[in-house]
Amino acid sequence: MTKSSFKSWAATFAEAVLFVAASAVFLLSGCATIVNDSHIPLAVSFSDGSKGQCTFKNKRGAWSSEIPTTGVMIRRSDDDLFYDCVTEDGMASSGVVRSEMEGEKLAASVVFLDLGITDAITDMHRTYQGNIVLPVMTKEAAALQASLRDEIARKAAAEKAAAEEDPYQY
Repeated sequence: MTKSSFKSWAATFAEAVLFVAASAVFLLSGCATIVNDSHIPLAVSFSDGSKGQCTFKNKRGAWSSEIPTTGVMIRRSDDDLFYDCVTEDGMASSGVVRSEMEGEKLAASVVFLDLGITDAITDMHRTYQGNIVLPVMTKEAAALQASLRDEIARKAAAEKAAAEEDPYQY
């Protein structure tokens, strides 16, 4: 092998290695977008073990499901997941499940070429905790809460009536 043919072979080999490396970086960019599904399954139950119905919402959509469930599919989002539920006996439960980041997947996409832009747009690096137990008040607690709410409303109405009778008292 002559010196010039070796240089030509080395240049071709270097170009091939550079092409393979660039292709790998391009194919691996947006790591969570490639690895993760757009929807994630959630296992949801009520704290008192009852059955019921829930509606889940984030900026990507709204979903309804019978509870308990082991597979309601929710779209990943950087928004928190809001839920409104009712048990079969009429007890309500509502609240929020925080959206969390899968940091290792976002870090991989930041390192490889696209700086995490693809994952940030698609929210594929986001997740919700997979097993959710929704709090439900007991009937006694709900009755006590209603009683306290009524008492506060009565006091407010009495103060308003007193203020209307004698506006200079307050």
